[in-house]
Amino acid sequence: MIRRVLAVTVAASVLLVGGMVGRADALENERSAAIAQLEALNDRYHDASQRTDYLDAAVGRAEQDTAERAAVLALRPAFLAELQALTTALQGAEGRVDTATHRAAVLSAQQTVVAEKENPDTVAAATATVHALAEKVGTEVASWQAAQSSGPGGPAWSSSGPDGYARVRAALDLVGGGGVGLYESSSCAGGNAPACANSNGYIKYRADIVNWSDGRLNWAMAHELAHIYQFRVWGSLTSSGAYGALFGSDPEFLANCMAVVRGYPGSVSCDGEQQAWSSGIWVGAVR
Repeated sequence: MIRRVLAVTVAASVLLVGGMVGRADALENERSAAIAQLEALNDRYHDASQRTDYLDAAVGRAEQDTAERAAVLALRPAFLAELQALTTALQGAEGRVDTATHRAAVLSAQQTVVAEKENPDTVAAATATVHALAEKVGTEVASWQAAQSSGPGGPAWSSSGPDGYARVRAALDLVGGGGVGLYESSSCAGGNAPACANSNGYIKYRADIVNWSDGRLNWAMAHELAHIYQFRVWGSLTSSGAYGALFGSDPEFLANCMAVVRGYPGSVSCDGEQQAWSSGIWVGAVR
C-alpha cells in the first residue's frame, strides 16, 4: 500500500514537473515574441522619427525658399520701373547717341534678374545698374543736343549750311559718334585736311565734304571718331610695343584700321592681326 502511494506520488511529481517545464517553455516563447514585437515597434518608431526629422527639414527648406522667392519678387516691380525709364531714354537717343553698349548692358541685367530666384541683393544691384544706364543715356543726349547749337568759336556751321551740317552729323552718328561734338571749320591742317579730331573730344570738318559720297563721308567720320577713342587711351597707346610693331606708331594708320573694324574701310586694308588689335581701342583696351 505504501509502495502504491509512493508510486502515485512520484507519478504526480513527474507530471507536475512536466507541466512546469511546458509552462516555462510557453512563457519563454511568449517572452521572445514580446521582445520581437518590441524590437519591431522600436524599429518602426525609429523609422517614424527619421521621417519626421526629414519632413521637418523639408518644411524648413521650403519655408526658406518661399521667403527668398518672395523677397526677390518684391524687388522686381522697381526693376521693371527702371527698365521702362531706360527704354524711354533709349528711344529718345535714337539717331543721336550710340547706345549699343548700353543695350548690351541692360540685356545682361535683364537676364540676371530673370534667372535669379533666391538673392534679392542681385535684383537690387541690377536695378541700380539700369538706373545708372538711364542717367548716362540722358546725359549723353543732353551733350549731343548742346553740341548742335554752337561750336568752340561760334555756330556749328557756316558755309555748309544746316542741311550740309545735318548730312555730316548723320554720318558721324551712323558710325557710332552720337554725342561727339561736330563743327565746321577750315582750320584742320591749315585747311589741307578735310576733317580732324580734337583731343578735347570733338570733330571739325571742312565744308566741301558735305558733297562727298555716302561711303566716303561715312569712312571719314569713322576715321575721325577713331582718333577720339585713341585720345582716351593715349598714354597707354603711345607706350605700347605692339602699337609700334603693328602700326609703326602711326595714329592715322591705326585710325584707318579702326574704321575697317567698324565696317567702313574706305580704300584701306588691314590684316587680321591689325584688325583684332585695333578693335580693342574702341573699348578702351590697349593690348
